[in-house]
Amino acid sequence: MENLRQLFKDNLNTDFITAVLSNPRQKGHVSKVRVRPLMKGGMLFFQLEEQKGTQAFHRNLNAEETCEELMQYMEEMKQMQMETRRFFFSILVSKKGKVTIKKKAQTGTVKEVDFSHDRKKRYILKEGTKIPFLVDLGVMTEEGKIIKSRFDKFRQINRFLEFIEDVLPQLPGDREITILDFGCGKSYLTFAIYYYLHELKGYNIRIIGLDLKADVIRRCNELSKKYGYQKLKFLEGNIADYTGVNAVDMVVTLHACDTATDFALAKAVEWNAKVILSVPCCQHELNGQIQNDILKPVLKYGLIKERMAALITDALRAEYLEGQGYETQILEFIDMEHTPKNILIRGIKNGQRQNMEAVERCEEALHVSPTLKHLLETVHGVEMKE
Repeated sequence: MENLRQLFKDNLNTDFITAVLSNPRQKGHVSKVRVRPLMKGGMLFFQLEEQKGTQAFHRNLNAEETCEELMQYMEEMKQMQMETRRFFFSILVSKKGKVTIKKKAQTGTVKEVDFSHDRKKRYILKEGTKIPFLVDLGVMTEEGKIIKSRFDKFRQINRFLEFIEDVLPQLPGDREITILDFGCGKSYLTFAIYYYLHELKGYNIRIIGLDLKADVIRRCNELSKKYGYQKLKFLEGNIADYTGVNAVDMVVTLHACDTATDFALAKAVEWNAKVILSVPCCQHELNGQIQNDILKPVLKYGLIKERMAALITDALRAEYLEGQGYETQILEFIDMEHTPKNILIRGIKNGQRQNMEAVERCEEALHVSPTLKHLLETVHGVEMKE
């Protein structure tokens, strides 16, 4: 870990822009730490923001104190992204404490550092900078200002890009990255992913957006061509039938209705996707299946049963992914259509398959038989047991 300590010592200075520590080894503790510089009384400090559940805690420390705190955090965290005026660092720490550091030069002009004490939230897509796709999609003006009525959309796009930022260490940096976006719709997020990874981060990526609406697909392809996004293509088609690729690095599925999410997740497993980001929608299937004598007094209330069934659906989806060698998390995400808050299932391929006996007992107790389980067992011939 001494190479990590030296990295902190070399970069905790006036060139430091930001750092994000994430992916804790144990759930229930600090889930994320953000670091930023600030000036107080002419002296350089670093503000550490700890995220615990829905609460955030702040501390301002000098460089030496920050270095020691970051070393302690990295004993519990698996990854870290750090950005300076000239470089971008990706750090991974294995279970045995092996540190892998990837360094990449910043592209374009040298970035400036904001040392102000009270500053607005840092968005990945900057307000004040004209971003063509946000202009055409009605989120931003020609001058780069966010349209007031669309600020929630701007904030939500940035929120999703934070999830992308967290998984950057999982993506290869030495070859083309393939990303599939199922149910892309108007493709706010598809364009955002391409812009962030290709334009801002310099990754060699190919993104395929898939949706059933022909007019939407036509419009998205027109915009992609207009921006010169040569490796961003949109196709009309169904998730269950798509066979256009043999392997992908990341599968994104946003608001694929009911079991369409299950087909997307099964495809992701079949393709051995390194990263899965899924925001489910309209989970109806288990609502018609779930039965349990002990829970009968509460399941008789239709609204309660519907919500419980939706939560159980997504929890089981996460478990099935763990059974296929993914480390999964269920995270809070804000619905892109301004409906109540939704959740995101994030799966990172780690090759460690979870034993499914406890999940099977849960299925039996609730009398449920989800689509994803059958897709993984029969459609793709993937065994759910170790």
